[in-house]
Amino acid sequence: MMQRSRAQRPPRAVPTPTEEVIHRAVAAHLARRALGDVVHWHVPNGELRRPGVAGKLRAMGTRAGMPDMMLLRQGQLYGLELKREGGRVSEAQRATLADLEASGATVAVAYGLDDALCRLKGWGLIR
Repeated sequence: MMQRSRAQRPPRAVPTPTEEVIHRAVAAHLARRALGDVVHWHVPNGELRRPGVAGKLRAMGTRAGMPDMMLLRQGQLYGLELKREGGRVSEAQRATLADLEASGATVAVAYGLDDALCRLKGWGLIR
């Protein structure tokens, strides 16, 4: 049986980064590049929790669909939902993003790291 040489092998597809990988990269960029008056935080709503904890958080006002990253600069609130390439926005996320926008926040869904950084730069939040 004849084996292919390395040059004849088809290239391996580069896997699409997970949302967690994108999220960590965005957080690292914000830590280094955010303007001095930008406050940013992660909204940790997406992790699986025991039913008792989930019920407690709902009773305390946790809202489904909050953007992954929230940012505040000079009184303006920004919400950035992070998705991997080809990711889908849930109905809860769509509704929450619409409500935030109706209340004056600037919101967006970013598909991948480059899109997220482009949004942050366009909003004037990073160098």
